[in-house]
Amino acid sequence: MKKVRLGRTDLWVTKTAFGALPIQRISHADAGRLLRRAYDSGINYFDTANMYSDSEEKIGQALHDVRHNVVISTKSGGKDKKTVQAHIEESLRRLQTDYIDLFQFHNPSQMPDINDPDGPFAAALEAKQKGYVRHIGITNHAMAVAKQAIESGWFETLQFPFCYLASEGDLELVRLCKEHDMGFIAMKGLSGGMLTNAEACYAFMEQYDNVVPIWGIQRESELDQWLALSAREVPMTPELQAVIDKDRRELAHNFCRGCGYCLPCAAGIEIPNAARMAMLLRRAPYQQYMTDEWHAKMHKIEECIHCDACKGRCPYHLDTPALLAAMLKDYDEFYAVHHNDK
Repeated sequence: MKKVRLGRTDLWVTKTAFGALPIQRISHADAGRLLRRAYDSGINYFDTANMYSDSEEKIGQALHDVRHNVVISTKSGGKDKKTVQAHIEESLRRLQTDYIDLFQFHNPSQMPDINDPDGPFAAALEAKQKGYVRHIGITNHAMAVAKQAIESGWFETLQFPFCYLASEGDLELVRLCKEHDMGFIAMKGLSGGMLTNAEACYAFMEQYDNVVPIWGIQRESELDQWLALSAREVPMTPELQAVIDKDRRELAHNFCRGCGYCLPCAAGIEIPNAARMAMLLRRAPYQQYMTDEWHAKMHKIEECIHCDACKGRCPYHLDTPALLAAMLKDYDEFYAVHHNDK
């Protein structure tokens, strides 16, 4: 399986990487089989986070005996030295390892201050000096913070949303990372489930030799899909480009990526799915959303108290309350025609 150097680190990782957020939704036994099969099939890079409930623990159980053959990255959202230290210690225990290949600051709202002795960066730097962390990176959803991270020179990798709906600004980040010899780890390669042509997604990523996509994997069928595409090293073709062009016309605008940073909602609205409902109805099997349960969930939008907390937390600066209202209108129109199809 093709490997690339992760920026200026000494980490050589498979271009097809395993995003371990989804394995928190499956049993330990199922996760163990899935992780081990990924490893046995050639995948050597696994990305997780402290906040992904038992994801780290499942990786530790499945891969501790082959630890030196794999690259593991994890994350902490801690905002001070003490919290990040505790997260690193907890991650080491969960992962059953004595070192973390790549430690990442998890979507900070502003750049960690490298000069603050009590700040989060001080904890990561101290852990690196002790050998508990080999490399330090950062993840983000905000363009401004991502650019600052690249220009600072403090981080060896950037993890950022990237898919074939990429804006010119997203493409600029990829170019800047290459110029700074900084690893670019692509999250949300399927744009939160909006993109359904895996072959087109894979071929798009293949065009960028410094980009390592981490595909969120929860099922054997998903793993099979990425392994098959990797074996073929699918190139871009006119047919796949046509798929991309069509999706860009339909989707490349300000839409909800489903990142979940808007949560929690004071009114109990399931914002990430509700705010994407119009697209989900037309790009996924819609029958699953025609149930009484989903009808009630969508009508929670009517209970919005307009506190605008979701709007303030959105890294894409969406007017979330207005978007939700539009989605409910669209949903009700669709439901009126299709609810008996369930």
